[in-house]
Parts: sequence; structure tokens; C-alpha cells
Amino acid sequence: MTRLTYEQAGVDYGTLDSFKRACQRHAAQTAGELAKSGYREVPGVRGESAYLVEMADAFLAHVEEGLGTKNLVADAMRQLTGEDYYQAIGIDTVATIVNDLVTLGAMPISVAMHAAVGDSSWFSDAERAEALAEGFAQGCRRAGAVWGGGETPALKGLVCPGTIVLAGSAIGQIRPKSNRIVGELQDGDAIVLLGSSGVHTNGLTLCRAVAERLPDGYLSRLSDGRPYGQALLDPSVIYVDFVRECQRQGVMLRYTSHITGHGWRKLMRLEEPFVYVIDDPRVQCQPPIFEFIHQSAALDLTEAYATFNMGAGFAAYVRPADADRCVTAAEQSGYSAWRAGRVIKQGPRKAVEIPSLNIVFEGETLRVR
Repeated sequence: MTRLTYEQAGVDYGTLDSFKRACQRHAAQTAGELAKSGYREVPGVRGESAYLVEMADAFLAHVEEGLGTKNLVADAMRQLTGEDYYQAIGIDTVATIVNDLVTLGAMPISVAMHAAVGDSSWFSDAERAEALAEGFAQGCRRAGAVWGGGETPALKGLVCPGTIVLAGSAIGQIRPKSNRIVGELQDGDAIVLLGSSGVHTNGLTLCRAVAERLPDGYLSRLSDGRPYGQALLDPSVIYVDFVRECQRQGVMLRYTSHITGHGWRKLMRLEEPFVYVIDDPRVQCQPPIFEFIHQSAALDLTEAYATFNMGAGFAAYVRPADADRCVTAAEQSGYSAWRAGRVIKQGPRKAVEIPSLNIVFEGETLRVR
């Protein structure tokens, strides 16, 4: 079987990231406008998962994110099985937004939905529309945020008829200001990983391409007996409670990363160069959904870790002495977590290394700044 890559499936991070860097350059020229409101931009924040504005007694955080193409899997599974998965899709949409927001220590306040359709008749399916709204509200409650509003444009000619493009934004705050996750790592710091529920919201274009290769498509069975399409639609984990619990217990998070686009390369999102070594043996135990994708697509393991979360949806970096407390805080707030590796300072080198899998991502493979 011919090996499949994310780029072959239609997603080229090189092109996307080039545009993101162009946006950051031009956006930086607008920072002076904040002074008119008595605020200022937090230095070095551009290129992080969330944007921060500094006020006198707090930081204001802002995020805009999109679901991607996961709802197309929900559409396909509804046709195949008659089961509606849009409640999970609503949760997913909130998760992809607020999980970025908390990476700098901000607690969500308000979330807004953007739901663009190719034809307003999409909303005439009352069961599906109700499930989406219910799931979005459920996601907001899990994040401890209010659903503040949104936009539902009908964009004939831009969005395909019968489909919906889901995205949204959120604002949050860091108060007291000492709760801000600054990103000051040191040689020897520990890496704690938090478990995912599956694919979450990244790499679905590749997942859909895998389904097209299979005789039974989304109804193909995983090693645990579940249909492939059903496993893809497990709702994403929302990691807000983990960050909140660390703040409550006084566990200092030196940095965090939401492991989504770019897969495990996101472990080196911080601008300062470090080498992130993952040496915990559990990295070799792939959850059934990733094992299935890896085998069914003849997907190179390096490509898999460059694309998917592979069972770890969030990373926290702490002092070695705080690693056990960090894991405990995660478990007490309902997450699976484990001490997975360490941070090493090797001069100007930036990389992610997974020695047991013979995987190395050098710094140039992640250019989000």
C-alpha cells in the first residue's frame, strides 16, 4: 500500500505557517492601538496559542479557533448508521478554542460560536441543530465559561451546500497576574503529558483519506471492536480544569502546549531553543485509533507523530520537584497524566526526541513564529 502523508491528503503546514508568520508581522504593527485604551501588548506573545493584553490588575486573553473537517465524519456516520454525533461536535468546537486559551494560564470567561453554512436549510434539521447547540453549551459548562453569542452566516458559493464550517472565539482572564504561564524553562525541567480521548480535532483530513482507502470505510473495525468512524468522533478532552487545579494548588506551570496541529512538534513551541526528550516507555503504546490509522494508511510513524496527538493532548512543563504534584493535580481534576520526559539545554539546538521510537523533529520542522 502506498504510504499516505498529511500533505498528500491536502494539508501543507509549510504554506499555512508562512501565511501565519506574515499575519504576525503585519498584526504587530497594530499593537500601538492598545495604548488608546490604556492597555499594552504582552511582549513575545505573538506566536503563542493565545493573545494577551496587559491591564493594571490582570491579563486579558483572546483566542480564535476552528473545528476543521471533523463534522464531515459526523455527516458520513449519520448516513451510514442513522446516529447523530453533533453533540460531540459541539463539545469539540469549544475544546479546540479553550484548550488554546488556557496555555498561558487564562481562565475562559465567554465563548462565541461561528457557524457558516452553504445554505440556511442546514438548520432546518432540528435534531442535528439542537444536538450541536446542546453540545456547544455543554462544552462551555465544562470550561466554566458562558456562551456569549455568535454568528450564523449563510454563504452560498463559498461553503458547500449541506455542510457547516464551525469555529469560534473566546476571551479569558489571568487574575492574579502571577497565574500567567510565562514560558521560562530551564535545563532539566520535567515534561508531564495529559491523555487525549483520541484524535480530537486535528488531522481529520488525513483520517477521511484513510476511510476512502478502506473497503468498509468508516465502518471498519478497530482492534477494540469499535467502528473507525465512531472512534474518530469521540469528543475532545477539555483541559481547563487541569490548569485551574494547578493554580489552586500552587503548582507552577513553567509552560504548557496544546498538542493539536503539527502533532508532537508542538512540544517545542516555545521560542527559546531546548531539546525535549520523551523517554517514558508508554510512548510506544498507541491507542487503538492511532494504531489503526498507522496500519491502514501505511503511515510512517514519524509522520503520525508529526500530525496527531498520539494519545497525549496537552503538555505541561514543570520543575522536576513539582512533577509528581503536577500529575496528582491532573488526576484529581479527572485527567490521566504521566511524567513523560525532560527538557535539555543544548546551546542553540531546538528539537523533540523520542529515542525509543527513533523519532527526531528538528526545530526547523515547526515554524509558527
